[in-house]
Amino acid sequence: MEHTISLKQNHEFRRLYNKGKSAVSPYFVIYCRKNGRPVSRLGITTGVKLGNAVKRNRARRRIRELYRTREEELLSGYDVVIVARARAIYGRHSELVRSFGQLVKKLGLLAPKGDRPR
Repeated sequence: MEHTISLKQNHEFRRLYNKGKSAVSPYFVIYCRKNGRPVSRLGITTGVKLGNAVKRNRARRRIRELYRTREEELLSGYDVVIVARARAIYGRHSELVRSFGQLVKKLGLLAPKGDRPR
């Protein structure tokens, strides 16, 4: 994740939950908000409802990989929090990619095609 740093502070997550835009799918919920910085910041949340630590870490890895592969297409300067849902653990990769793409488009995080690197 070249242009992205991690969100770690609880108050940053809460600010996004309260004041950010959100989009929902069966696999995850994405919250986003402009941060006024040249880089984006990413936070991934997995609740205890998902299962034990192995399952939660698997969900985090899958979401991080989704974000990493699409990072070049996204606008920079946003705080993004992705909350995993239970289906994110066992869902097919193609479904996760499709769902992530739809949510990012809905939130307006996709860079215009002319601005995307090749």
